[in-house]
Amino acid sequence: MDTHPKHLPADERRAVTVEAVVELAGSVNPSEITTAAIAKHMKVTQGALFRHFPSKDAIWRSVMEWVAERLLARIDRAASGIESPLDAMQAMFMSHVEFIVEHPGVPRMMFGELQRAEASPAKRMAQTLIQRYGERLHALIERGKESGEIAAEVNNQAAATLFIGTIQGLVMQSMLSGDIERIRSDAPGVYAIYQRGIRGRK
Repeated sequence: MDTHPKHLPADERRAVTVEAVVELAGSVNPSEITTAAIAKHMKVTQGALFRHFPSKDAIWRSVMEWVAERLLARIDRAASGIESPLDAMQAMFMSHVEFIVEHPGVPRMMFGELQRAEASPAKRMAQTLIQRYGERLHALIERGKESGEIAAEVNNQAAATLFIGTIQGLVMQSMLSGDIERIRSDAPGVYAIYQRGIRGRK
């Protein structure tokens, strides 16, 4: 990393720590990312980390907050100003794909947190992210029905779940192939099939 975390103010140090975890998760199994590994990556002591985070769980919660903020802001920007609900959904889909390519550690952390049996703060944050994402999709699907772009009989919840699940499936396939960038080439064709499934007769 180009920053020098030893000389940063508290807020910036916390932000740099979060970015270090996201970076590490791109090449290390998230379950193996210890505070010692984070400190080593940042070239600081573990004591320096714990001056700003009371526990490893607190670091993980901050990481999930970082993911939620940036991903939701990214898809909101992508859909902003697009009149057609279907076009807005496509822009969100492709923007989400680009976010994953830029931050390959994010889906690995998300999958890891959602698989945990206990209700950790980070897991709750990941669940909140999916809920807020779903709310945005529900609103667009409803608008699409009103305009005739989306079939009236489409189940909003199922369509939103499939939208997010389709991205998760693409992520899984790209991870299995060992080439995260594969998602870029696969996404347009996969989204086209999704869109055909919910499109109205307009």
